[in-house]
Amino acid sequence: MTSHVAPPPAVDPQDPGQQKGSSAVSAEAVSPEGPHARRFGLPIATCLVIGNIIGGGIFLLPASVAPFGSISLVAFGVLTVGAIALALVFGRLAERLPRTGGPYLYARAAFGDFAGFLAAWSYWITAWVSNAALAVAAVGYLGVLFPALAEHRWSMCLAALAVQWLPAASNLAGTRYVGAVQVVATVLKFVPLLLVAVGGLFFFDPANLGPFRADGHSAMGAISASAAILLFSYLGVESAAVSAGEVRDPARNVRRATVLGTVGAAVVYLLGTLSVFGLVAHDRLVDSTAPFTDAVDAMFGGTWGGTVVACAAVISMLGALNGWTLLSAQTPYAAARDGLFPQVFTVKRRGVPVVGVVVTVALASALTVYNYTVGSSGVFEVLVLVTTFTATVPYLLATAAQIYFLASGRADRVHRGRLVRDAVVSVLAFGFSLWLVAGSGYAAVYQGVLFLFAGVLLHALMAARRQRRAA
Repeated sequence: MTSHVAPPPAVDPQDPGQQKGSSAVSAEAVSPEGPHARRFGLPIATCLVIGNIIGGGIFLLPASVAPFGSISLVAFGVLTVGAIALALVFGRLAERLPRTGGPYLYARAAFGDFAGFLAAWSYWITAWVSNAALAVAAVGYLGVLFPALAEHRWSMCLAALAVQWLPAASNLAGTRYVGAVQVVATVLKFVPLLLVAVGGLFFFDPANLGPFRADGHSAMGAISASAAILLFSYLGVESAAVSAGEVRDPARNVRRATVLGTVGAAVVYLLGTLSVFGLVAHDRLVDSTAPFTDAVDAMFGGTWGGTVVACAAVISMLGALNGWTLLSAQTPYAAARDGLFPQVFTVKRRGVPVVGVVVTVALASALTVYNYTVGSSGVFEVLVLVTTFTATVPYLLATAAQIYFLASGRADRVHRGRLVRDAVVSVLAFGFSLWLVAGSGYAAVYQGVLFLFAGVLLHALMAARRQRRAA
């Protein structure tokens, strides 16, 4: 990876992604917005990426892919290559457009307002629905630590609301506190997981691995089937890019944080899954509901592994909620600044879009309450399924934008060798993003498209409003 930093692009009045570019960059760069606003350095930006990628899913992943056999590790390796390619693309895009917005900003710069709106809308929907699902999952682990909590539906509901509003409080306090919470949460979850991932290798028993292909599928069939489960493990690689306006020297640090964070998460994922495979017998792992608990018990004996893993899971999900709450407000903020979302989302205090935080958490809270009251109808599950598709739309548009910049000659002038390398990485990342869409499944794509285009009404109203103001 080269240390070359591309010069900032000139402002093109015909480029919607660069309109207001100079003023936006300068405003974000020089306005400290008080003592509680602090720009993220490389360590905090990296923690933001790691913390948002590693949520609660890692604690069940080994058991989820165990039925396919150890060939699922091959699928994980292939996905890791795709995720790193996607991270490299986001890093290059952030060099070109080092402002808050991430995929929304890139899609709009390449393809105009409508594509930008679709990226912003789908990303925002993904964020607040996923936050509700993450909070519900966190309560499940809290029930292990405090059994009385799981005895009543309303106590679980209140706990899920608290799990959402505590990270929201750190966000509303300012970026200084968001960064501090993110670093602490990432260390507290990353270190124990890494200890299990690395320490487990010293207790590794190859006999526990079981068959290479356990389900009778062909090699490609087993890889594809396990990959469909693992595909969404790397959602969050764009975290630093979305908050580029809050990162010091974003043209340089966003790229580094994105790649370092993705690689760090990949190390935990791959070594953690491998260690669990070697610690827990295959026939037991297939039916395990807590694979990391079984792995800790196998390493140290006793039955206290469940408590340790539950603590790590709660911390992991609180850290993820802290980061995702910020991201869920940053994208509407960027879109509102360009007139594609209501202007109220541009209200910013202490470096944080406060209205975006409040609205997003309020919507997630309403969905959480719905889940614990009348959620038996399955609407909550449908919305969570929808996000498996809407999460991939911004990736697809962003990688397509990078290919457009390279193919149209609008990318910054670089050495031919680097241009070829960027093109290869971009095509690989686009293929990975398309694979994410395919891995969503027919139901998710069908329902997700309906949900995605429901936002077209908002786009029509906002476009009409801009037209009236221009007249």
